Amino acid sequence: MVRNMSPGLKILWIWTFGTAAIMVTNVVTTRLRDMEKLMNAEEATGVDSVAEIDSSPSPHEVVGGQKSSEAV
Repeated sequence: MVRNMSPGLKILWIWTFGTAAIMVTNVVTTRLRDMEKLMNAEEATGVDSVAEIDSSPSPHEVVGGQKSSEAV
């Protein structure tokens, strides 16, 4: 089938796939850059804010409005 295509059509397909590859690469690069900025921003806020978030009980630990250690 590829042998039956005209050279112009082959070039058009190569151009299309190349453009798609460049666009996908740009999207992935942008997403990675944004994620890196987010990670750096979280590090800049300090460890104290992360500790406060981690100290809250998870939904599985809360039973009837009490912590599971108090429910026993």
